[in-house]
Formats: sequence, structure tokens, C-alpha cells
Amino acid sequence: MSEAVIVAVARTPIGRSHKGSLVDVDAFALAETAVTAAVERSGVPVEDFDDLVLAESLQGGGVIGRYVAVKAGLEHVPGMADNRHCAAGLSAVQIAAGSILAGMDKAVIAGGTESLSSMPQTLKSTPASARDYQRWMSPSHPATELAPPWDMPLTVGENTARLAGVTREQADEWAMHSHLRAAASVAEGRFADETVPVVLPDGSLFTTDEHPRAGTTMERLAGLPVLHPELEGAIVTAGNSAGLNDAAAALVVVSGDYARAHGLNPLARIVSWASAGVAPERTGLAPTLAVPKAVERGGLKLSDIDLFEINEAFASVAVACSRELGLDHERVNVNGSGCGLGHPIAATGARMVVTMIGELRRRGAALGCVSMCAGGGMGSALILEAL
Repeated sequence: MSEAVIVAVARTPIGRSHKGSLVDVDAFALAETAVTAAVERSGVPVEDFDDLVLAESLQGGGVIGRYVAVKAGLEHVPGMADNRHCAAGLSAVQIAAGSILAGMDKAVIAGGTESLSSMPQTLKSTPASARDYQRWMSPSHPATELAPPWDMPLTVGENTARLAGVTREQADEWAMHSHLRAAASVAEGRFADETVPVVLPDGSLFTTDEHPRAGTTMERLAGLPVLHPELEGAIVTAGNSAGLNDAAAALVVVSGDYARAHGLNPLARIVSWASAGVAPERTGLAPTLAVPKAVERGGLKLSDIDLFEINEAFASVAVACSRELGLDHERVNVNGSGCGLGHPIAATGARMVVTMIGELRRRGAALGCVSMCAGGGMGSALILEAL
């Protein structure tokens, strides 16, 4: 069986939704920017690509992968869209690796894109015969009292804190570190090689992640109101939650045989991956099942992994999962994550892989694990070996 290796990565800088630099750049344009850059960086001839797997979660359906393939000059590439909610970008990489390991494809572009700034507003008639149109979003899971599908601060953030005993102070401290680490990484230029500028409608370039707040302090976070004041012991605030963001990320995955035959220098090898399902109210704890499963499938132990990223959909998720898995904070989210860097939903998983590869290579480290929970009671994880 051939290996699945990553030979190129690219991501856009992450913008703040609705009020940031990317407010007038839609998910299609973001994806075209990232995909085009990854293809150009890969050294793979355009005609050798077999597919493009592009994650989307809130863009209203359609096959965004095919749209971007045509726009990027890859008309012979069929393209597909995948949706595993927050983990969709990670799922795209897994789908690409699976097709290569199965010997079906030799070169696949994988990634994700999200523009919450331009997310469509969907209407649905309920019942259909009444033609009574109301604002509607496809739910991630059947509604329950503990897990309303459109209230993630409660379904994920508060439930995770309650189940794992995460305090407001612990969540705020984690969020503070996320912002400070992300801001430091931006200031030190750690993301320079992985990012590609976005051309804005006025012709200017957007070049730098804009979500991190370098001046974040515990005092400022402590002054923010909780989002669910009616809940006894509520801890989730806007400050210890992920941001609302716009971005895209893409990677080129090829077989090891193809890379050797064409003189390509892989950045990383995809070792293993796994996903898991839990009750929707336990969504934030799903990485505690997915991570060990992925590690075991790779023939490894948790202690073998040098760096982890557990996406901070809410800080309570990263605190709880790190605690459950026995992970030192110094090895987790070293460049920040959802709270500090941002969470452009369907792009986040692919962005995490891009950033993890860069950080492993920068440190001369070997193994990294990227993981996240996903709406509806899902978790996913992927193990990488830097080359």
C-alpha cells in the first residue's frame, strides 16, 4: 500500500465575519485563492489531479468543489463537497488520503472554505402545503432540551463545562492563552509560509490573520457577560468561545509512489485518522474518543505525539479534552486555536492540518494530532508525521 503524503499547503488569512476584511469576499473566492496557491506550490501538473474535495458547512448546498475546480482551471477534475459540520475540512483531507491509500487516485486537492459573512439565509415552508415561509437552517441533530441544534453555546460549551467540571476561570485562562499565542505567532511570522494573500474588491491585499487580540487579559475576559445568564453556574461568554470567521485552506495530497516518481519533496505523511459519535449533549467531549482511536490506528501511544490541536469551538472543550486525555497545555494549541485564531467552520480542520505541518517542521518535531468536535455529537482526529 502506498503512503498518502502532503506536498503543498496554502490558506488564506482568517478574517472576522461581518465586520472584518473579508466581509465582501465569498466562500467561492476564498476557496479559489487557497486551491490555486496549493496547486501552484505542489509541483503537480494540472492534468495529473484526480479530484478536489472541498468542505463546506453553511453555504447553502451545491457542489462547491466542482465550482472551484472550474474557476481554478481544473475542468477535468470532477470536484465534490463534503460536510461534517465543524470537522468538514478535516474530513476532506481524510477522504483524499483514503482514495489515495486505496489506490484509486494519485493526486487530490483537499480543503475547506467558509464565509460566515455571506452565509445564505434559507427559507422553508412549514408545513409545505401552507406556503408559510420561515427562516430555516438544516439542523445538525434532533432537538432535545439539553441539546438545541442552533444553540451551540449551550449544546457544546455549557454542557461540556458541566460534564467535565470546567470553571469560568479555567475557560477564560485557556482563551487568554489562545489569543496571546495566536497573536505572538502572527507577530513572529510563523504563518508567513502557509498563508496566501486575498485580493479584496478594492484591489488591496489582505495578508494577516485579524482575529487574535494581543491585549487579552483575564480581567477583560472576566468582565464579559455569560451568554446564558438563566443557567445556574453558566460560564460561556463571547470571550471564551470561538470567533465567527471567514477563510479557506487547501492541501495537495499525493501517493508516496507519485511523489518519488516526480521528484516531489513531501511535507508530511498522513499516518491515521478516526471519527466518533456521541450523544449531542456530549459533543464537546467527542475528541476524547476520536483521538485515542486515531492514535491506536497509527500503531502509536498518546505519549508518542509531540503536538496536539484540539479546536476551541469553546475553551471548555479544549480544557475538558486535554484534562481527559492527560495532555500538558504546553503541547496543545501552541499557536492558539478557535478562540484566538478563529474558527471559519468548514475551513478550520484543513487550516489546522496546514498549521500543524508548519509547526512540526519549525520545531523539528515528528508527530502531530489535530482534532475537533463537530456539531450533532461528532468528533474527528488525524495524525501527521512531518517529513
